[in-house]
Amino acid sequence: MSQHSPARMRVCPDCDGFPVVAIDTGTRLPDGTRATLQVTCRRCRGIGATTVPAQVALGHQERM
Repeated sequence: MSQHSPARMRVCPDCDGFPVVAIDTGTRLPDGTRATLQVTCRRCRGIGATTVPAQVALGHQERM
């Protein structure tokens, strides 16, 4: 019986698979907790992976 393989994905080269980070602003809120900003990766839009182009996934090479 054949096995289904998942879509070929690769780790985003910009965020290295950590698409959402919390950055400490250095200030404290009235309740004593630190104020943070959540920032997502611009390239992968918070997914952490990018898809492999179809030509690469199928093994085609560009001919000159």
